[in-house]
Amino acid sequence: MSRYQIFDRSRLELKPLAERRNDLQLDRWLALDDPAPPFSHPDLPAVAQRLGRARDAGAARILMMGAHVLRAGVNRHIIDMLERGWIDHIAVNGAGAIHDYELARIGATTESVDRYIRTGEFGLWRETGELNDWIAEAAALSLGLGENVGRRIESSGFAHKDLSLFAAAYRAGVPVTVHAGIGYDIIHEHPNCDGAALGAASYRDFLIFARAVERLEGGVLLNFGSATMGPEVYLKALAMSRNVARREGRSIRRFATAVFDIVPIRGDHRKELPKTDPGYYFRPHKTILVRTVADGGESFYFCGEHRATLPALWAELKKLAP
Repeated sequence: MSRYQIFDRSRLELKPLAERRNDLQLDRWLALDDPAPPFSHPDLPAVAQRLGRARDAGAARILMMGAHVLRAGVNRHIIDMLERGWIDHIAVNGAGAIHDYELARIGATTESVDRYIRTGEFGLWRETGELNDWIAEAAALSLGLGENVGRRIESSGFAHKDLSLFAAAYRAGVPVTVHAGIGYDIIHEHPNCDGAALGAASYRDFLIFARAVERLEGGVLLNFGSATMGPEVYLKALAMSRNVARREGRSIRRFATAVFDIVPIRGDHRKELPKTDPGYYFRPHKTILVRTVADGGESFYFCGEHRATLPALWAELKKLAP
């Protein structure tokens, strides 16, 4: 037994979501025919073409993203992309599952840290803790974390589940993997959080993701706004996949990567910056755009808000044959 005391979660007070003031309401989420903020880049058609070739070849089309991409209101664009086969794997962090769940359940999400951290209420909302029960169920049934969240939302009576990326992916048979970090997410505050179940279900998701990376030869990996989870999870999965491919006489070298973010990259994004430059520590640059495509791949970088860049990519895909 540990010599150290632990926090007693039975002392916590959970409040209903109905009492929470949400910063984002339903009108935030774009319809497919709504105008999006303008964005153009000469390389966007090339990325769309690479996705088309990968789809035709049956190679991986992976979308990794931070949870704030969902908050950008572009769920319907992502759902349309996966339903049309432009995307065949989605990877998110733990917050991605939380925003998706809350949006499907109450048609709103996102609380103010500044407002609720002052009173100790931040994150302690009763209904959102249901995700912990679903995670425990995923571990017990040997399901992926994202798989069970999608299954549960799809079978629910939630009023806004048409906006759920997880439910749409479950219907389409497209894996959504959740790459959680212990203590990162509000549901880890709740008394019903089971750390062992969280680890088991999220690790299964990592192995599901690594299996998708095995198909990356001739494929495409997109990273929208994930500065840590995306590059780090991808790096380890690619190392595993290349290790096995080498032993089997295959290679995973010729594929495309594209990063969409708001961080300016000085100079040629295909070249690594020196360690004396603070930009060296922007992992999507050195990991996704340089190091992992250095022996046969290609990379693209797009600087802009996700509410503009993702619909712009979707529009380019629409120009291709359905």
